[in-house]
Amino acid sequence: MSQIATQRLGSSSEDIARAAGILRDGGLVALPTETVYGLGADAGNDRAVARIYEAKGRPSFNPLIIHLADLEAVKRFVIWSDAAQKVADAFWPGPLTMVLPLRPGAPVSKLVTAGMDTIAVRMPASPVARELLRAFGGPVAAPSANRSGRISPTRSEHVLETLDGRIEAVLDAGRCDVGLESTIIGLAPKPTLLRPGRIGTEALAQTLGQPVPERKNHEKISAPGQLSSHYAPNARVRLNAAEWLPGEARLGFKAAPGDCDLDLSPSGDLVEAAANLFEYLHRLDTGADAIAVMPVPHVGLGVAINDRLSRAAAPRD
Repeated sequence: MSQIATQRLGSSSEDIARAAGILRDGGLVALPTETVYGLGADAGNDRAVARIYEAKGRPSFNPLIIHLADLEAVKRFVIWSDAAQKVADAFWPGPLTMVLPLRPGAPVSKLVTAGMDTIAVRMPASPVARELLRAFGGPVAAPSANRSGRISPTRSEHVLETLDGRIEAVLDAGRCDVGLESTIIGLAPKPTLLRPGRIGTEALAQTLGQPVPERKNHEKISAPGQLSSHYAPNARVRLNAAEWLPGEARLGFKAAPGDCDLDLSPSGDLVEAAANLFEYLHRLDTGADAIAVMPVPHVGLGVAINDRLSRAAAPRD
């Protein structure tokens, strides 16, 4: 990817307003939370979310957590429940993420949910993060602000070690207080600890009045950091198509004009292709027996695109 002049911003109101503007323009901003620094993008912007994967070198389309400023905003994206209210009353704002059913029609990129019908939501306690979320006025998708496989950042300097030149800005608010990614609890259909963190199962069980077992490795993926399978269309998926077969829906990449039904990126831009992937699979999955996909280069963000496609093409149970 091309180099970007990464801005070093402080935590003043002027800097936070500048960061909110970058998010609105589709840029990436590393923001401090009480857990670790997150790599923020507009969660409703497919291309912006795709750039998170590109900047991190994230190896697959794992679901992401969206961060919101207040409970009213959260409820616009999820189907709320009494259990969720108990957890929110006890632990929000704070280092806890809830996985809840996605509200139909919620304005969020399918890249955030990895095609699932649930979404991970959090209200961070960091004053700077909350001010940025209020200034931006929408959901911010934010995994940890580091290259994939590296140690999560608890200072802005850690962010710049791996992401300088790959993102538009970093908001420096000093050292993160918690320094460990948020606890994740799933609440549909029953409470389950999906990722341990600062808030333990004992506190969650006391709040909910029932045990909160840990997720077993063989159980369905529903949270960031666990994904091993992804959304697959009803139609079969045929990869690396060199020619089209009768009755197939045709998904191209840098195809000749008129040679496919939809083209992930006519110019061969992998960021554009990643942003379009889930949406185009949905559009083509409308009655065809199969969706044929042209080869996508297995480099950079293309590794993630091919990972997603290979899972979509995997044999069905």
